[in-house]
Amino acid sequence: MTDSIDDSSAPLVEHLAELRNRLMWAAGAFVIAIFVVYPFAMQVFNFLSHPICDVLASMGQNCQLVLISPQEGFFVAINISLFGGLVLAFPVIAYHLWRFVAPGLYRSEKNAFLPFLVASPLMFFFGAAFAYLIVLPMAFTFFLGFQQFGNEAATVVGAAADAVAGAAGDAAPVVGGAPGDAPIPGIVFQGSAQEYLGLTMKFVLAFGLCFQLPVLLVLLGKAGLVSSRGLAGMRKYAVVAILALAAIATPPDVMSQIILFVAIYPLYEVSIFLIRRIEKKREAQARADGTWVDEDEDDAA
Repeated sequence: MTDSIDDSSAPLVEHLAELRNRLMWAAGAFVIAIFVVYPFAMQVFNFLSHPICDVLASMGQNCQLVLISPQEGFFVAINISLFGGLVLAFPVIAYHLWRFVAPGLYRSEKNAFLPFLVASPLMFFFGAAFAYLIVLPMAFTFFLGFQQFGNEAATVVGAAADAVAGAAGDAAPVVGGAPGDAPIPGIVFQGSAQEYLGLTMKFVLAFGLCFQLPVLLVLLGKAGLVSSRGLAGMRKYAVVAILALAAIATPPDVMSQIILFVAIYPLYEVSIFLIRRIEKKREAQARADGTWVDEDEDDAA
């Protein structure tokens, strides 16, 4: 069976007209999704606030975020609507992108590309879930560990800590000092809702995008642009590149960078394994067709 392009070629003007229509459909879906998400913006914010609220509750503190400016609450809702609208409209956007690109692909290229089109949002979801369930609680536990409760707040915070510890069956932590001690300044968390949302979304996006690494590398490997041997030989450079990416994508603390590196580098090794399997299948097919050429023998000759 011949491998051919499904649709006939079309003039450039028709391609541009189709691109315009596809972009209009995608933009329309995005705008509609924004209006769909907006009424539920605070419910989404409440869901995103669970990691920090759980950490604060474990420290005997109330979960309260403040609005620094009168319009901050509105912009929080807008940012959530934009982010949620993009997520909600992504299937429609991906469909129109695929419908625009597909006519120019051979059937074999379509069969090769479709699995990656499905794997990409799945890997983003896994990365976002990893950030939400594991990374954010660890990060907030570290960040909020620098709080200090002063003498005047010792009684109130101590009572709250006693209640939490009594419910958990543990001893209450020591806060503040004795009434006769020297004054101790209170350093407590009073976070901005906008700042918290920005930090949380940065973590979620960073891990979601970084989890695209195996999808990208395997796609390049299937296209023959990279090889498992080449990726294996570049491990030390990959370590440096991933560390640099972690430093850019996460807040400026070593713990977040290490967590991102520990999560991403195994995906690099998984990519090498998957590309090696693709190469073995390709070699077996080429040997069966009698078209296999051993590059090592050619180099030796």
